[in-house]
Amino acid sequence: MKILLTGATGYIAQRLLPVLLNSGHDVVCCVRDKKRFDSNKYNSPLLSAIEVDFLKTETLHNIPNDIDVAYYLIHSMSTSTGDFEKMEEISAINFKDCIQQTKARQVIYLSGIVNEKILSKHLTSRKNVERILGSGSYSLTTIRAGIIIGSGSASFEIIRDLVEKLPVMIAPRWLDTKSQPIAVRNVIEFISGVLLNERTFNKSYDIGGPDIMTYKQMLLRFAKVRGLKRWIGIVPVMTPKLSSYWLYFITSTSYSLAQNLVDSMKVEVICKENNLKEILGVLPVSYEVAIREAFEKIELNQVPSSWKDALTSTTLNDGISKYAQVPVNGCFFDHRKLSVSNSEESLKKIWSIGGKNGWYYADWLWTIRGFIDKLFGGVGLRRGRKNQTEIYPGEALDFWRVLIADKTEKRLLLFAEMKLPGEAWLEFRIDNQNVLQQTATFRPLGLWGRLYWYSVLPFHGLIFRGMIRNLANK
Repeated sequence: MKILLTGATGYIAQRLLPVLLNSGHDVVCCVRDKKRFDSNKYNSPLLSAIEVDFLKTETLHNIPNDIDVAYYLIHSMSTSTGDFEKMEEISAINFKDCIQQTKARQVIYLSGIVNEKILSKHLTSRKNVERILGSGSYSLTTIRAGIIIGSGSASFEIIRDLVEKLPVMIAPRWLDTKSQPIAVRNVIEFISGVLLNERTFNKSYDIGGPDIMTYKQMLLRFAKVRGLKRWIGIVPVMTPKLSSYWLYFITSTSYSLAQNLVDSMKVEVICKENNLKEILGVLPVSYEVAIREAFEKIELNQVPSSWKDALTSTTLNDGISKYAQVPVNGCFFDHRKLSVSNSEESLKKIWSIGGKNGWYYADWLWTIRGFIDKLFGGVGLRRGRKNQTEIYPGEALDFWRVLIADKTEKRLLLFAEMKLPGEAWLEFRIDNQNVLQQTATFRPLGLWGRLYWYSVLPFHGLIFRGMIRNLANK
């Protein structure tokens, strides 16, 4: 059958896509920017990609008419600009209006558990999207999940950051809220299992694992799996704003996402009983098993998707191509070149830069810069990288976004997502003469941008000189 997959660069869609392809389905992936979607890594003739932005009706004509099923996996909670509730409503209306003009028999929507009377903004928006999608002429199947545990998931990474960094935690009172987490592989089993299953048409199902526990219990059981001893004290007077800052500074989450998470974590997300497990023959695994499976992926360097790759601002909404052409006029440059003794070894180092591998010189200065970025509301260095040896366009790399990663051309181009009075690029390229060229480009915004460049110039001289020497194996 022919399936339309929205949110194809998102966390869940990247896990679902190989399952659909392996089942022999033709999959059409909706992406806002094709350059952020690397179809080559799937190596399948059944895969195609189209550029569609459901906030822009002029792009909807790209959707084919002959689809059988459409997955709605669009989410705007991590955006740092605009009203995500309004954005989700517009996206859902445009999607519904477009899909009911096609031959699609079913829409499958992954939502959140919404069983409480008082909901967060995030869960209220999810419920509203379900209402909109349910008004279409097709059959809607809604799968509602709470906390999703898997390598690269936002929930898993936040819990991991808290447990592994803090032996003692003074935590907000929402840690006493109950939740029912589920392993990401079970989520994929459910949302792929309902595909054109008529028993699930026009129905909604809550999905969760076998464990119901508070967030405090989740942290302590995570620590037990990791062999760590942790103490957690609950402070009843910590405000939502302070709670958001607590998450923001300790974990790799953005502040906007931290705000929305804190808002949602005050609401219990426990499943209503249903028969979907029996219909599909899915046996949800325990919380501890989900944690161990996540670490197996991490240790094998096989994390297929990460929430950190989601765009957190509108800067790149117009496409990577717009920024892949590095400007020349009105810019400052730090350009260095050095012959390399072994181009393959240098290329391997370039492809492994950042994350746990660091920046090959004066990592303590990079750490300070990341901390300063956090103070000003930026992403900091904590995003790291998804894979320690491979990298693809569109992925996050510490406080950079990968624009170009071309091993054939031996070129890596990064765009800064840190807080800056301007725009910055960092490029590495090895030419045909085995000369490594390293270029930092900064396009200042007004007087403050120029003052910023001159203030950091001494540090650039130290960092970039040492970095290129180590990359060139000198």
